[in-house]
Amino acid sequence: MPGYTTRQQVIHLGDHDYRIRALSDRQQFADPDGHAERLGISSAQWCLFGQVWPAGRLLAEAMSRFDIAGKRILELGCGLGLASLVLQRRGADVIASDVHPLAEPFLAYNAALNELPAVVYRQLRWDVPLPTLGRFDVVIGSDVLYERDHASLLAALVDRHTHAGSEVVFTDPGRGNSAPFTRALAAQGFSVEEERCPMNAGDTPPYRGHLLHYRRHAFAANEAAR
Repeated sequence: MPGYTTRQQVIHLGDHDYRIRALSDRQQFADPDGHAERLGISSAQWCLFGQVWPAGRLLAEAMSRFDIAGKRILELGCGLGLASLVLQRRGADVIASDVHPLAEPFLAYNAALNELPAVVYRQLRWDVPLPTLGRFDVVIGSDVLYERDHASLLAALVDRHTHAGSEVVFTDPGRGNSAPFTRALAAQGFSVEEERCPMNAGDTPPYRGHLLHYRRHAFAANEAAR
């Protein structure tokens, strides 16, 4: 026994049903060798990777219709990898990343559940540069701005792993930390389009969810670099 229990759920996105193995509830915890603790993941945070959150589903829905042609895509904080699985099914060039020690095996299992090729995965700490990861045309993430200091961490990561014409797509459940991230990306030459979205079935306006789509054009990026 792995020390935790799981369940399967079916999520309909686009024209497909996705079978996802998730943790059975938010009470699950298993870190027998202290690996997660050494990575800075507390017992209270341990289970968070293993749920399909509304912001994650919103990102996956956005990726089901996103223009992927010729684009190299990086997902940050992939958790169970729903958005990356959607992109993989569409034939995108996608790399999923997370810091949780179980994110990679859960992602691999979920790809197999859906009869998809394995998604390329890299363990990535946002505060530790990883030059070998390279640069991307699109960086995506769902509810990754859940702590106040994540805005500066992720802005620096975006700067390291994007180029002059890159895009960033984040979904946010309205935690209030997106404004400093938007300002930091503006300093890098990004402009933003924001869409207010329902997070759960039955939500009514004004919607709490935010779909944030940042675009940087070559001229703006060159000006920001001066």
